[in-house]
Amino acid sequence: MALNTVAKTVAKNQQPSPSPARPSTGGISVALSLGANLGQPEQTLKTALGKLAEELLAMCVSPLYRTEPVSDIPQPDFYNLAVVGLTRLGPEDLLSLLQSLETAAGRVRGHLQDGPRRLDIDLLLYGDVTSENPHLRLPHPRMRSRRFVLEPLERIAPDLEVPPDDKTVAQLLAELPRGEDVRRIAWA
Repeated sequence: MALNTVAKTVAKNQQPSPSPARPSTGGISVALSLGANLGQPEQTLKTALGKLAEELLAMCVSPLYRTEPVSDIPQPDFYNLAVVGLTRLGPEDLLSLLQSLETAAGRVRGHLQDGPRRLDIDLLLYGDVTSENPHLRLPHPRMRSRRFVLEPLERIAPDLEVPPDDKTVAQLLAELPRGEDVRRIAWA
């Protein structure tokens, strides 16, 4: 199932209340991964979701997961979730918005790649766009190898096709070896 089809299904099933300044239909389908492990991660994620809800149409949010870091750097567990929605922003503008949310949460760029984060938001998919631009690679180059990305995404969009081979999220998740500890948890 293509990302646009998933977002249309989400739009029908979720019935979000659209912002008065934005129409309730149209836009490009996107998939995001959010994570945090410093400060108050759950509150940080809730705040980020509130800001994303102001920008995305027909937003669908996965359950919350607690995951072990995929790094040798000592750090607390991450809280992760996935979002699928529609946007009228271009890919660069959306990336800029996501980075501004990270900065507002206290993220400092240039630190260790797999280090602890107050907030990390990855743009996984933007419609069926593929890009090798070093600033914005689409689909996200590591999404296929990360259980903490695929498991939450599979809960809300199992049939979502991922370019370039259009394997579904469910297929990609099934292909991953066990190892990462990814646990669904309730919000505090």
